[in-house]
Amino acid sequence: MQQQISTSAIDKVIVADKLTKKFGNFTAVDHISFEVKRGEIFGFLGANGAGKTTAMRMLCGLSIPTGGTGLVAGFDISKDSEQVKKHIGYMSQKFSLYDDLKVWENIELFGGIYGMKEHEIKAKTDKLMHLLHFEKERDKLVGELPLGFKQKLAFSVSIFHTPQVVFLDEPTGGVDPITRRQFWELIYDATARGITVFVTTHYMDEAEYCNRVSIMVDGKIEALDTPKKLKEQFGASSMDEVFHQLARKAKRIDS
Repeated sequence: MQQQISTSAIDKVIVADKLTKKFGNFTAVDHISFEVKRGEIFGFLGANGAGKTTAMRMLCGLSIPTGGTGLVAGFDISKDSEQVKKHIGYMSQKFSLYDDLKVWENIELFGGIYGMKEHEIKAKTDKLMHLLHFEKERDKLVGELPLGFKQKLAFSVSIFHTPQVVFLDEPTGGVDPITRRQFWELIYDATARGITVFVTTHYMDEAEYCNRVSIMVDGKIEALDTPKKLKEQFGASSMDEVFHQLARKAKRIDS
C-alpha cells in the first residue's frame, strides 16, 4: 500500500537528497539535493547534456533513481511512482494533446484520466473556456489551433485536476514574445492558487520570472538561489550572463 509522507509542516512539495542516475559508467545526474516550496516557481536550468531532463524524469516517476532519495507531493519517487504521477501535472514543448479531438473533447478526456467527476469536468471546462477566451474555439479540432493557443491549452489541461506541482519542460519553445508573456500570466495565476511550478527553459529572460533558479552543469547543481542573488554572486547584469559563466565550465555535451 502506498503511503504519503506529510510535508505540510515544512511546506516542501519537492525534496531531492543526493539524487543520482547512472547509465552504466556514465553519471547523468550526480548527487543533486534541493527543495521546492509550495506555490513556488522553481527554474531548473542547464545546457544540453547537463542532466536536467534526466532529473525531471526521475521526479515525475518516469525513471527510477540509481541512488539518493526524492519526495514529490509527499510520495517517494522510487517506491510510489504511480502515486507521484497522479498528484502532478506535466507539459512538454512537444505538444501532448490530441490534434484530432476538439478542444472540449481533449479537456474531457484528460479530466477523466485524472479521475475527475463528470459534473466537475463540465463546470471547470466552462470556466476554463472563459478564462482563456476560447469560447469560439471550443468546438475546433486542436490541430487547427495556432501554436500559442495550443500551448496555453496544454498548460491549462496539465493543471485541470489542481495538482500539487506541475512540471513544465520548455513549455514556451517556438512561440512569440507576447504569447510567452501571456503564458507566464497563466503560471502566476496557478501559483496564486497554491500550485507549485517546476520549469525548464532556454529563455533566460524567463529565468528572471522564477522565485528561485538552479543551474546544472555536468550532472551537478552548480548554483541555486533567487535570480537577484545569483546575479550579485556572479557579478552579472542578467541571468543570461550567469548561465553562460557556468555553462562554460561544462565538459560533456550530451546526457
